[in-house]
Amino acid sequence: MGLVLATVVISQLQNIIMPMLMALVASIALLPVYRFFVRKKIPNGISIFLTILLLAIVLGLIVFFISSQIKPLIHNFTTIKLNIINHITALSKWLSTKTNLSTTTQAELIQQQTNNFLDSASNYLNNAMSSISTLLVFFGLFPIYTFFILYYKSLLRKFLLMWFKEEENLQVTETLKSIESIIQSYIVGLLIQFTYMTILLGGTLLIFGINYAFLIAIIFAILNLIPYVGALIGNILGVLLTLSSTPDLGPVFTVLITIGVVQVLDNNILMPFIVGSKIRINALVSLFGVFVGGALAGITGMFLSLPLMAVFKIIFDHTEQFKKWGVLFGDDKPPKNKYTNNKELTG
Repeated sequence: MGLVLATVVISQLQNIIMPMLMALVASIALLPVYRFFVRKKIPNGISIFLTILLLAIVLGLIVFFISSQIKPLIHNFTTIKLNIINHITALSKWLSTKTNLSTTTQAELIQQQTNNFLDSASNYLNNAMSSISTLLVFFGLFPIYTFFILYYKSLLRKFLLMWFKEEENLQVTETLKSIESIIQSYIVGLLIQFTYMTILLGGTLLIFGINYAFLIAIIFAILNLIPYVGALIGNILGVLLTLSSTPDLGPVFTVLITIGVVQVLDNNILMPFIVGSKIRINALVSLFGVFVGGALAGITGMFLSLPLMAVFKIIFDHTEQFKKWGVLFGDDKPPKNKYTNNKELTG
């Protein structure tokens, strides 16, 4: 009943709840910065303001860097259009040799799809305006939520402890410390991952002479923050950008191979070394959580799915009633016993 109620509330009030959840995660990640200012004898309100200001500066620099990489794409729009036409023409010739469709029939199909797209342009525009307004609401509420969560953190902690018996306060405090540690490690790990992914992938593509190398790297690094699904979308966008920037197909394979190599390094060497074994959620539950988060709250839900599941796992591990769910979320395989060795049971 609780899960059903939570699902309905999140799906119906996601524009209000998701900024609060994002602010909660950000507040926990920013606690070391906030505590640094407090140790310098700076008043509480000013310390929180400086912490949020520092976050805004970092995000502003990232947005500025991304926009600087998009400008060349806008200036070269004519060349991009010609490259797209060349690729469509080559595809048309290939289809003519492999199918019975003539170039005239293909042109009619393309024209029909173009007309359909133009007919629905108003719907796309309305959706875009709705997304922009949602984005403005999100970034309007996010700093406000972050400020007040940090400002009333002692009150929130006291409220949480009042739900438990006094002898359980120590265990609750340890659970809160574990949650704080894992979220901070996760967010710092993502920032480091975004930085080295952009530099490593962008620098490698630049060496190979790929156009818009750092733009491809930035897009992939951002989307890679979304577990599993983001990397696939990043690969597709990288291929599309490469196709639009050159009439040849060779650079496309260069981009795919480079992204593949960088992903292998990231998944097997760099990210495990940075984050370590703090977030240990098995792939099945992670993938399920990403899709559920996306269905309930879009991209924000997909991004928050992994840290929220890590928080739930910590809570489950610290309670006897839900410890079995902590085992289900984890990636520790149980040892073999007489049941798992039984061929009749395992098939």
